[in-house]
Amino acid sequence: MGLLQETSYQYYEGSQVFVASQGQTNFTVSTDPLPKSIENFNVSVNSVEVLQSTYTYNANTGIIVFGSGLNANDSVLIDLKNKNLGKYRYTTINDIINNYMVAFVGDGKIINSVKKSDILFHTKRGIQEFSYDISRVEKIQEVEIGFNLSIPMPQDYVNYVKLSWTDDNGVERLMYPIRYSARPSESPLQDENYNYLYDTNDSILVGTSVTDAKFKDFDNKKISGDITQTSYEPNELTETRFGLNPETSTKNGGFIIDEANGVISFTSDVVDRIVLLRYISDGIGNDDETKIHKFAEDALYKYITHAVASAKVNMPEYIINRFRKEKRAAMRNAKLRLSNIKLEEITQVMRGKSKTIK
Repeated sequence: MGLLQETSYQYYEGSQVFVASQGQTNFTVSTDPLPKSIENFNVSVNSVEVLQSTYTYNANTGIIVFGSGLNANDSVLIDLKNKNLGKYRYTTINDIINNYMVAFVGDGKIINSVKKSDILFHTKRGIQEFSYDISRVEKIQEVEIGFNLSIPMPQDYVNYVKLSWTDDNGVERLMYPIRYSARPSESPLQDENYNYLYDTNDSILVGTSVTDAKFKDFDNKKISGDITQTSYEPNELTETRFGLNPETSTKNGGFIIDEANGVISFTSDVVDRIVLLRYISDGIGNDDETKIHKFAEDALYKYITHAVASAKVNMPEYIINRFRKEKRAAMRNAKLRLSNIKLEEITQVMRGKSKTIK
């Protein structure tokens, strides 16, 4: 039996079509994966969308039940709202755990016995490790910047790759982190003698950041050098008019990251712009993305084996060392496979590097 469980129509269109028999009420959805709720798809009968109140859905079995029987040869269309293309490249966490229990655990196998919960724990840890530098999970969040000049970090944020804003043509304008200011994580309140203030529970009182407020009102052009020819005001950072610093001489604006509070702030010239936040996810933010690329599947099995063996009390050290070497070799191979280096693309980029600038 092949591994592909969907027809080409189901995959490319994200839909499934049934032809009803007289009085039929039950229809079984077989998309991979099954819709999680009735909100994830639309149902049409003879090309007319029907109300959700006319049918029920069981997310465990994938069965849709109509309140009344349909007529013979009625066409029933189940159309997914979000089509999940390219999913065949990945193996789900459930398949990883089940495959590992079958292939690696039992009498005469590498691991004699281990709890399934232990395998789940080490699998999640492995996916977190792999998501950063092997099967790297990058996401792009598009956000419009308001007058507060800040956005919250995404829930599954680990680190940023780059931040940019898009112009009228949809072209990215790269922004760089700012080193000449900071967004304080905490601003303790003080009295007239500069002593800290506390509440009734002896916890320190905090207020809004003065530095952050000043920075939001600051005209970034005074540092970037984007000034008119009739203006002779000196650069506030260097107290000079000429000799701009390449780090600050950009029209694209900049950003500051407050790691403690999970906030990313921007310079005043980014207001009302559409910002693209490209960031690294830990790979286990929700059930749909808790998966591993098939090129890294074997490396994850080796990772789990080493982790399980290392946690056992009476496991010989030479066995653990063997598993460690196998894990490192498999992870290195997976990283090379997923490096996605295209020689033709590199050649095309490098052709322009040898041109003489006149």
